[in-house]
Amino acid sequence: MVKVIYVEQDGARHDIDVPEGWTVMQGAQRNGLDGIEAECGGSCCCATCHVYVAEDMLGLIPPPGEMEDGMLDNVVAERRPNSRLSCQITLTAALDGLVVHLPEAQS
Repeated sequence: MVKVIYVEQDGARHDIDVPEGWTVMQGAQRNGLDGIEAECGGSCCCATCHVYVAEDMLGLIPPPGEMEDGMLDNVVAERRPNSRLSCQITLTAALDGLVVHLPEAQS
């Protein structure tokens, strides 16, 4: 299991153990966490699973691919250098303790 810390806009934290190999989006969805809509179900075609990755962990995640980068141009909340689509972050043991902040809105 990989611990992912989801931080809501109001600062509320949710420490969730997610199976290795799942995505950050799947962890949120399967645990009933609000704030990640994931309308496309993880197909990288809706931009409603936008998160801000803690900057100290960005180097542990491969950079966004061309498709994800294009979708990040369509997010509702501000796109930042640490913006990612949670459906594109596959969890590995190296990401244990990953902190992601949820934006104000997804759609």
